[in-house]
Amino acid sequence: MNVRVAIALVWRDGRLLVSRRRAGAHLAGKLEFPGGKLRPGETAAAAAEREVLEETGVVCRALGQRPPVEFSYPDRTVTLLPIDAEWQSGDGEPREVDDVSWLSPEDLIAEDFPAANAGLIAELKRR
Repeated sequence: MNVRVAIALVWRDGRLLVSRRRAGAHLAGKLEFPGGKLRPGETAAAAAEREVLEETGVVCRALGQRPPVEFSYPDRTVTLLPIDAEWQSGDGEPREVDDVSWLSPEDLIAEDFPAANAGLIAELKRR
């Protein structure tokens, strides 16, 4: 099974919006960049903006897409579609996630995130 997921890299004052996956979810307890599956006919940018609002209450504006990241887990292959976005409003509240925070790239620890994010986190730390 291949799952295409838009993820939003929402920037606010040099920090990134990060959430914690809910219990019962795939990779529960891991940190993640907000995002989700694309709906039919939906662009990655639109999906990222929608998912950020649904999950955290933050309004953001998509700026552009980074190269896709494909990663195979034992039970599925995930294609991440990273979208750079800028914060527009909202401090963030856990709506569909267990926690929401703003972290500087230096504070991101790859092991706290799903393995598919490792390369992206390394890239963000070099920024």
